[in-house]
Amino acid sequence: MRNENQPLIFELSREGRIGYSLPELDVPEMDTEELLPSGFVRQEAPELPEVSELDIMRHYTALSKRNHGVDSGFYPLGSCTMKYNPKVNEAVARYAGFAHIHPLQDESTVQGALEMMYDLQEHLVEITGMDEVTLQPAAGAHGEWTGLMMIRAFHEANGDFNRTKVIVPDSAHGTNPASATVAGFETVTVKSNENGLVDLEDLKRVVDGQTAALMLTNPNTLGLFEEDILEMAAIIHDAGGKLYYDGANLNAVLAKARPGDMGFDVVHLNLHKTFTGPHGGGGPGSGPVGVKKDLIPYLPKPVLVKTEEGFTFDYNRPESIGRVKPYYGNFGINVRAYTYIRTMGPDGLKAVSENAVINANYMMRRLAEYFDLPYDRHCKHEFVISGKRQKKLGVRTLDIAKRLLDFGFHPPTIYFPINVEECMMIEPTETESKETLDSFIEAMIQIAKEAEENPEIVQEAPHTTVISRLDETQAARKPVLRYQKKEAVEV
Repeated sequence: MRNENQPLIFELSREGRIGYSLPELDVPEMDTEELLPSGFVRQEAPELPEVSELDIMRHYTALSKRNHGVDSGFYPLGSCTMKYNPKVNEAVARYAGFAHIHPLQDESTVQGALEMMYDLQEHLVEITGMDEVTLQPAAGAHGEWTGLMMIRAFHEANGDFNRTKVIVPDSAHGTNPASATVAGFETVTVKSNENGLVDLEDLKRVVDGQTAALMLTNPNTLGLFEEDILEMAAIIHDAGGKLYYDGANLNAVLAKARPGDMGFDVVHLNLHKTFTGPHGGGGPGSGPVGVKKDLIPYLPKPVLVKTEEGFTFDYNRPESIGRVKPYYGNFGINVRAYTYIRTMGPDGLKAVSENAVINANYMMRRLAEYFDLPYDRHCKHEFVISGKRQKKLGVRTLDIAKRLLDFGFHPPTIYFPINVEECMMIEPTETESKETLDSFIEAMIQIAKEAEENPEIVQEAPHTTVISRLDETQAARKPVLRYQKKEAVEV
């Protein structure tokens, strides 16, 4: 593909060109006002592009080649587990018995699909150490909100209306405080100690009779395992609160450790991340939630159950928080996750964790000579390095990320977690080869050397992409969300 800018589809438009053909109308024509109230009818035809079928196919095919994904290149986004999606998952998800059914069919006609869902729930119960799982939530943050709503219902059912606060670490994913707020809680921040772990003394200070829950991921967002997790669980439980597990980092401990055994009461999982469903670009996702026994009554209804007659949905759940998603979850992603779990088996899932941890530690140690390492200890599936020494040379982490594009790599997560200055958060996952890791490492080392010897190269990057560096601040503050003729655009 030539390295040049691609015209907008509107700029390719030429009056009179048509890229489609429709069959002749085979129903009686009706007056528009008989079908729609006049207030809903356009007075003028929409300004749509007029292009031939060939032009439109070439246009969108060319754009598709510019997308970056796990099938086209290394995608080391920290905390996002952008790993390879096995194609057997796609094949199974396209089976007619899964792809061609409808959620409003009679349950007797979809027993196979219901059995798959029930079996997936049981596998997730075993993997997490929970007592029951719901597949309803649509994605991770939706699962967080669902779990918090169950915790809220639990406290209120016990007459404990005073529990209005949720504790989150200063390194937490941004969705944690956001979900807590949407669920009607206040958020309280607990500090990290010098080792990057939750400061137990600060946790004891912020816990009180108003504490509803502590939200935590383990390993944490710095890629470090919270070694005092059992003591943290005791602190929260002794105060009458619940412990919530953010499952974003489960990739690091599959078949090695279970949140339920650590003392967690609620867990959400990102099936589209840990269990290889394709994601990015806004979806799709799947965020099942598992709970311990005392929270089971509050699970979203209907609850999928197994009876002597087969599989059915139980709507008779008077204490339930109610339905949280139309129908029964993102079914296609659940099929993919189920296929992955059954294909891998216990030994395979254990190997996932081992290889993810080995890859991350290998990369971290190779890069530690060239970038600052804020926490010099073994990491789990991801790690953070800092560009502080490059910043002293006039090169910021954003510049490093842009320069990586010239080497054909998607940049890692930058400036997060916010408690690490000039942070780069890298997660190689278990699916990348040593050769790929070495190529990325060598690119990072070259960029570090450029920052010392010729910083302008990094500061002005990228140089090889179709579009040069964007004004991201203006794009965020003054987005242009629809096509406008150039003379009409104001910035």
